[in-house]
Formats: sequence, C-alpha cells, structure tokens
Amino acid sequence: MRVDTEHLGGAHVDRPDDLAPGEFLTGGEAWVRYRRGLVDGRDFGVAGVDHARGPAEISGNVVRDLAALGKRETLNWDEWGRMTAAYEGTTGPDYDLLVDEVAEACARDEPAALLRLSARDELACPIR
Repeated sequence: MRVDTEHLGGAHVDRPDDLAPGEFLTGGEAWVRYRRGLVDGRDFGVAGVDHARGPAEISGNVVRDLAALGKRETLNWDEWGRMTAAYEGTTGPDYDLLVDEVAEACARDEPAALLRLSARDELACPIR
C-alpha cells in the first residue's frame, strides 16, 4: 500500500491494512447512502482537489467499480462516457437513475446485469 507523505501521521484510520466494516465504502455503497440522504456528498473525494469531490466523484467511483468488476484497470482520474458531464454538473436525473442501477447491480454481483451495463456507450470503459 502506498501512502503519500502528507498523510503520514494523520488521523485517517488506525489500520488501513485491516479495515473494519464501514470504514471503507465502495462507490455503490457511498452512492446509495448519498441518494438516501444519509451522508453529505461533499465528504467524498480527493482531498485538496476541488473538482474531484462531491456527488460527481461518488458517481464516478460507481462507474469505475463497474469497470473493475469487468476486470478493467482504471485510475482515479480516468473519465469516460458521461462521467465528464457529471463532473461539469450537466447530467440530470436520468443519469442519477442509471448510476442507481449500476450501484445495485454491483452490490448484487449479477454477472448478466454487469455485462449489460458495461456494454452501454455511456458506461463502457475504453480499451487502452
């Protein structure tokens, strides 16, 4: 595990190599909690990077989780499909509903649903 020097000595988690349930949320878990009003979306994202925070960052992580479950390697700053529009705040309720569907499929680990969603142009991870 890599830890940047600015995080050393911080009060993040006691044992990052042995997290208790709830100390780390998948993108889908965070998205569901955000959509239900259980968490503040502004609490999620990359510290010190204003454009990589909030609900758009959570939805981006949901889409990256979908790619990861399809055995696609991604980076935190990768964007494709409608992710850029989400970061720009130009997606609407239809995209939120799509992200709801992705979060649910990821949580249930349904291969057929994951494949179907991964094939959609707005979610498909580009080949490198």
